[in-house]
Amino acid sequence: MNYSLDNWNHLFKLDPAKEISDEDLDAICESGTDAVIVGGTDDVTLDDVLDLLSRIRRHTVPCILEISNMESITPGFDYYFIPMVMNSTEKEWMMDIQHQAIKEYRDSMNWDEIIVEGYCILNEEAKAFKQTKCSMPDDDDVVAYAYMAEHIFQLPIFYMEYSGTYGHTELVRQVKEQLHNTKLVYGGGIENNFQAREMKEHADTVVVGDLIYTDMNKALKTVKAVQEMQ
Repeated sequence: MNYSLDNWNHLFKLDPAKEISDEDLDAICESGTDAVIVGGTDDVTLDDVLDLLSRIRRHTVPCILEISNMESITPGFDYYFIPMVMNSTEKEWMMDIQHQAIKEYRDSMNWDEIIVEGYCILNEEAKAFKQTKCSMPDDDDVVAYAYMAEHIFQLPIFYMEYSGTYGHTELVRQVKEQLHNTKLVYGGGIENNFQAREMKEHADTVVVGDLIYTDMNKALKTVKAVQEMQ
């Protein structure tokens, strides 16, 4: 691996369609988080992505673009996350969009910067769930998706995305038992440092997103809570 997955315990995720003050962004970038993800579902534009990138670049924290549409792809990030939505009912979100991107960008792609994620979206009310036309998996399905991510697709990441709701720690534990080389990333519904710590007991990496926009102080406390566990 040429990237830092082994050392990523905590990530913040910023939505380019949402406003964040310079003061709050500075606090996020200087918080001790391992990296900052830029990504969202709705209204993600190139202009907003570039604006957020330029502001994050004032700091030394690694910056990741999680690609949600072709139009907002831009150079300048340290890493690029490419989701493959494993519980989508349509091949488009598992393979077709990725295929189109490879056709268009393969000559300029640096695979040292690209990380493909096996994505499993686990909140039926989430915009991402509806947009990618997912079906709601049961626990056995999720465990099987994780197994496929590692043993069939050999993906570096399996991402359990609860997208605004707090997930089930027992299922996260079961998924982690399936993974040895693939890293387990958990995101969704973390509202305080205790929940961040609880999920980090099983996941390799926790992602904190919405809390940034509802309670910055609590969001910042999740960093120390997670990093102290190492």
